[in-house]
Amino acid sequence: MYTHTDGAKYVGDWKEDKQDGHGVETWPDGAKYTGTYVDGKKHGKGEFVWADGSRYEGEFNDNNIHGVGVYEWADGRQYDGEWMNNKMHGKGRFTWKDGREYNGEYKDDKKEGFGTFTWPDGRKYVGHWRQGKQHGKGTYTTSKGEEKHGEW
Repeated sequence: MYTHTDGAKYVGDWKEDKQDGHGVETWPDGAKYTGTYVDGKKHGKGEFVWADGSRYEGEFNDNNIHGVGVYEWADGRQYDGEWMNNKMHGKGRFTWKDGREYNGEYKDDKKEGFGTFTWPDGRKYVGHWRQGKQHGKGTYTTSKGEEKHGEW
């Protein structure tokens, strides 16, 4: 076991004095990473659990969440999809504990491109998004099934 000056501990494989291969790293605040390292950095498949109970399981690249994976927040929100440099980026599905759901495209952590947002009462918006907001052509369906087509 290796203990860093900040109290972090690492148990796992080493190569040329760097974490390399499979390992487990824990921090004094309770955070924990279990997965692969390359040249001292999280890289490949792994799971990171934060002190607040939030967790990510999926791909890492150069110490960043990058690739495909599932992030679960401590409050019950969940994103299952593509990531780039620690941000939701690409296609994915975001769900809220209250039943809301967005299935579509993201860019730089915001809804961007085409997607569908569904509310628990049956309302739905299918269309385009820009910087996290409805933007462009889309269809809004009321909880009674009435459709409204338009530009947002």
